[in-house]
Amino acid sequence: MNAHDGRLSFGIKTTPAHIGYDDILRVWQEADAIPGIEHAWLWDHLLPVFGPPDGQAHDSWTLLAALAARTERLRLGLLVTANVLRPPALLAKIAATTDVISRGRLTMGIGVGGTRRTSGGAGGGPGKDPAAEYAALGVGLVSPAEGVARLAESCAILRRLWTEDTVDFTGRYYRLTGARCVPRPERRPPLLIGGSGTRTLRVVAEHADIWNMPGPPHNDAARIRERARILDGHCAAIGRDPAEITRSAQFHVSYDDPAATRATVLELIDAGVTHLVLSLPMPFPPGVARWAADEIITPVTERAAAG
Repeated sequence: MNAHDGRLSFGIKTTPAHIGYDDILRVWQEADAIPGIEHAWLWDHLLPVFGPPDGQAHDSWTLLAALAARTERLRLGLLVTANVLRPPALLAKIAATTDVISRGRLTMGIGVGGTRRTSGGAGGGPGKDPAAEYAALGVGLVSPAEGVARLAESCAILRRLWTEDTVDFTGRYYRLTGARCVPRPERRPPLLIGGSGTRTLRVVAEHADIWNMPGPPHNDAARIRERARILDGHCAAIGRDPAEITRSAQFHVSYDDPAATRATVLELIDAGVTHLVLSLPMPFPPGVARWAADEIITPVTERAAAG
C-alpha cells in the first residue's frame, strides 16, 4: 500500500457496540466484494459509550482478527486504538498477529486514548468523557501531556518491534529488554495516528503515514485546514515533507439524505482529505455497503474527477 499517492480512497466504519458479530460480518463481507470500498474500520472501546450502558460491546482487536480471517481484500484497522489500554509490546504482538491473519492488510490506527480531560486526542474523540468507562475497567487516566508522551514512545516501539530482531528500549514510561515480535509483519503496516491536539500533531509529524482527524462534529473543513497548518509547521520543524502524510477523516452518513453526505465529503476533499471513512449508523440496512458505494462513493469520485 502506498499511503501517500494522493488519490482518493474510501472506507467504512462499523461501530462494534449494541450490535452482534453476524451483522458486522455481513457488512464487511459485502464491502469486501465492492472495489470502491478499500478499507474498513472498528473503534476501540470496551464498554458502550452511547446508548444503554448494559449493551454489548465487542473487544475491537479480537473482532478485527476475526474479520480479517473472513475477508480477503479490504485493508482494515481501528479508528483508533486507545494507546493507554495496552502496553506497546503487547499491542505490537496483537497487531502483528492480526496482520499475519489478514495477509498484510492491516493499517495500524492508534491515538492517545482517554485522559483526565478530553482534548481532541484519540479514542472516542472530542466531547466523550472517558472517566466512567476507564473507571469501570480499573484503568487509570493520565494527563494529556503524559498521554501524548506515551503515544510517542509506543509509536517508536511498534516500528522497532516490527523491523528489528531484538529490541531494548528505555523511555520515560516504557522499558523493554530483549523484546521480540515473531512472526513480524512481512511489511511494516502503515501507521495511522488519530488526534487533533497540537502536541499530538507533533507525534503525527514524527511517526505517522496517515493522520486521521477525530470524528464529527469537530472535523469540519475549516477545523481540518486549521489543524493541518499546525501539522505542516511541525513537519517543517523536523525537516519532513508534509505531503508524505495522508490526510484522513471519518464522518457519519445519512441514509435519509445522501446528498447532504456527498456535500460533506466534497468539502472534506476540498480541505485536503483523501482518505475518507464513512461511519455507518446502526442498525445496518440490508445492502448497506452497496448503498454507500452507489449513493456516496461513486458520485463523489465522479464529481471530484470532473473537477
